[in-house]
Amino acid sequence: MSASPSPKESLPTVLVVAAALIDADGRVLIAQRPEGKQLAGLWEFPGGKVDPGERPEAALIRELHEELGIDVNEACLAPFVFASHAYDSFHLLMPLYLCRRWSGVVQNREHAALKWVRPNQLSDYPMPPADEPLVAWLRDLL
Repeated sequence: MSASPSPKESLPTVLVVAAALIDADGRVLIAQRPEGKQLAGLWEFPGGKVDPGERPEAALIRELHEELGIDVNEACLAPFVFASHAYDSFHLLMPLYLCRRWSGVVQNREHAALKWVRPNQLSDYPMPPADEPLVAWLRDLL
């Protein structure tokens, strides 16, 4: 007889992708979640949900174009680290890619605000629980 899974074990897994866009000065772009969205006001790495049947890299290229108006070549996305976090109603799995090259100018199309931040200052900005552990990895790398 097997034990029944705990509520946290039976949550649906949601796959989202995110990018740490790094500019020539070594700063990282963070985006503030807009009002009306879950976790509004918190700062996050840009990205979004992976659609069914979509590859993570393709989803990230699509999301960066939609949210920021930039075009990214898949070869410029370097898989870096991932977050795995259980929220109340779902489990989030989020690979974070590093990206140092893109074409176009970053524009704010969907967020409350955008900010270029030095890695050692990222922890000054409140982030969703899934994003927080990624800050230390970036700080150590950059």
